[in-house]
Amino acid sequence: MTPLARFAGGALLALAAALPARAESLADTMVAAYRHSALIEQNRAVLRAADEDVAASVAALRPVVEWVARQSASRTEGGTTVRSTSLSLGAQLTLYDFGRSQLAIDGAKEQVLATRQALVGVEQDILLAATVAYFDVREAIQQVGLQENSVDVLSSERQAAQDRFDVGEITVTDVALADAQLAATRAALAAANGQLEIAREAYLAVTGRQPGRLDAPPPLPNLPATLDEARQIAQRTHPAIGQSQRQAAAAEIGVAAAAAERNPTLSGTASVGVTRAPEASLGGRYGSRNSSSVGLELSQTLYSGGRLSAAHRRAMAQRDQARSALLNTARQISQQVGETWANIAVARAQITAINQQISAAQQAYDGVREEALLGARTTLDVLDAEQSLLEARADRISAESNLQLAHYQLLAAMGLLTVENLQLGIPTYDPSQYYNAVRDAPATSKQGESLDRVLRAIGRN
Repeated sequence: MTPLARFAGGALLALAAALPARAESLADTMVAAYRHSALIEQNRAVLRAADEDVAASVAALRPVVEWVARQSASRTEGGTTVRSTSLSLGAQLTLYDFGRSQLAIDGAKEQVLATRQALVGVEQDILLAATVAYFDVREAIQQVGLQENSVDVLSSERQAAQDRFDVGEITVTDVALADAQLAATRAALAAANGQLEIAREAYLAVTGRQPGRLDAPPPLPNLPATLDEARQIAQRTHPAIGQSQRQAAAAEIGVAAAAAERNPTLSGTASVGVTRAPEASLGGRYGSRNSSSVGLELSQTLYSGGRLSAAHRRAMAQRDQARSALLNTARQISQQVGETWANIAVARAQITAINQQISAAQQAYDGVREEALLGARTTLDVLDAEQSLLEARADRISAESNLQLAHYQLLAAMGLLTVENLQLGIPTYDPSQYYNAVRDAPATSKQGESLDRVLRAIGRN
């Protein structure tokens, strides 16, 4: 395990062995989302297209062979139509272009590396969306259970109020208060059930299946000791920063490539052909003539109306844009790390305070109920105490869910929320496989067969 991987937490590694039958763990949810995501497939295709740009750049250094067939007809002054047919085969090869082709290859390679980082970023987004869906469903289920319990408690309170009214201890107003609170709680239960259905739909969209019985979340992943350490890790590993760095490098190459467009180009040409046309030596009858030629061509643009200068300036502006984008991305990632770090601290403090609130609210509720039985408290006092206890318990459910989620948001902000770092134990997409198959612009049958095998493997994945 690398030093970075320890922060991703091996907490997800051995979950399945200890799970009850048919329970959905957080790791199961992440794996399902990774395998189901069409967005990942989309960006894998984008990466393969970028790989082909390298192949196209390499192909520019190879000969271009073309055949040309011509058929022409002309009419002489005497009204005779003369037809000629020719077939030629020509080849052209760039011998030296002062580095333009190599710069194009280097720039395409940098774009491939940037696109790979973008794919990692998409992977993180998918796993984080799965995490959000998992904790949303768990929180919604707990909120429904809490509201159902509250309905049961208030139903008992309402019945107790009715019994006391029947014996003349309280008035009809107290019964009406109990009815109102019970109706409000039933409305809250309906809302909680609605939120649960919404959470289930989000889970379905992310994973491709409805959530079953969700297992308890794993232990919280290990985090860096300090915020500064977390920020340093993020600057080294976050895919958005890596993508911006590669794009900045490609922009630098683009400036050099634009400057190199002013340089000469040395090309070699060769051609062979045959022409069938009337010949005077044959008395106007058709004959065939063979031809062949080889040559060298040195060319350079002397004046382009400012096009080359504009392209060079544009490349420099794009380089400045890429540099600024890199700086801005680094700052945004640092901000994300700081915000998620603060969210963890806030959630922990909330849980501590809410636990104290629940303890006090429970004690107050028990006391108010006893005092109400003795006539020292009203039904409204009991209902208010019960409502305060219910709200505190609901707040604890939300705070605990927020604490769990904030840990994984911090992993994402550090660039560590990936299948590899989380050790989910499933095969992952190898971006180098397709690149290695096409980077040399395969043209022979053996290379083509190898590429076909790669494409079939991608289709199975």
